[in-house]
Amino acid sequence: MIAKFKSTYGSGIEPLTYAGQNYMVVDRSLIPEILQAMRNEEQFDYCVDITAVHYPKREKQFDVVWVLYSFSRNERIRVKAQIFDGESILSSVPIWAAANWLEREVFDMFGIKFDEHPDMKRILLPEGWKGHPLRKDYGILQQDNEWVQINLGIESGQ
Repeated sequence: MIAKFKSTYGSGIEPLTYAGQNYMVVDRSLIPEILQAMRNEEQFDYCVDITAVHYPKREKQFDVVWVLYSFSRNERIRVKAQIFDGESILSSVPIWAAANWLEREVFDMFGIKFDEHPDMKRILLPEGWKGHPLRKDYGILQQDNEWVQINLGIESGQ
């Protein structure tokens, strides 16, 4: 599979293995094609999760990670794309309907937007909340004190 992708997409794909887990680092521009091919040609029919990792000291601060599973192959793979802070990436909802809420969670927790998403809004935190709690620059004790005061009428407990 990787050899086929490398011959088609060249240096835009880097296959790697860590602790027995296979993953690919894919150029952001290739993500829509690769994810579509993973589903249609390689039978990765289940999008288990979409998440992100924040590396604030790196130039491309975020890894967006798709965890895919193929029932017919009984195989799991991760597909990663590195993006800059403030950069968006194309939604994978047209490929896997389950990506809808997963992408909304990544937006809510990391602030990463997915272009052409059918309903790009927060899913865990209330609308109007300031910040994205899974970013490493958020601060573990940080809370949106203004939102708590306005909407709950109490002082923050921290």
